[in-house]
Amino acid sequence: MHTTLVAAAEGEDLNPLIPHGAEIVLGLVVFGILFLLIKKYIVPAFEQAYADRTAAIEGGIEKAEKAQKEAEAALEKYTAQLADARHEAARIREEAKEQGAQIVAEMRAQAKEEAGRITSTAHAQVEAERSQVLAQLKSEVGAMATDLAGRIVGESLEDDDRQRRTVERFIAELEESPN
Repeated sequence: MHTTLVAAAEGEDLNPLIPHGAEIVLGLVVFGILFLLIKKYIVPAFEQAYADRTAAIEGGIEKAEKAQKEAEAALEKYTAQLADARHEAARIREEAKEQGAQIVAEMRAQAKEEAGRITSTAHAQVEAERSQVLAQLKSEVGAMATDLAGRIVGESLEDDDRQRRTVERFIAELEESPN
């Protein structure tokens, strides 16, 4: 063991944890090269990926906001169209009610006109029948009166002119009587 101590005293390090000077320099050079390579190639790639990701997220947010605005505009448009459609439907219902009332009024007017026409036709027909019955009655009463007068007077009243005058006088006297 003694020889180990002597060999260590002659220039060899006894502590195995302390690196040699050449190892430290070589480690620093490799670290520097690695640092420069990472800084030159890897960090920009990470920066670019980060920027692309940020841009994609912001673009997605902008697209979402734009889509939200378009959806709101479409909703307002459809709401306005729905309101217009409701107003149009109400207007059409009102027009239908007015047309229905107008049709009912026209039908009533036509019914009254038809009833008036039927009534006037009936009155005219009754008046014509009355005139016809009166003429027939005058003729029959005249014939009966002539026959009766001929019996009373004792002479024949077969002369048409005389018969007509006698009948007219008799009817006139009947109409003037206060009954």
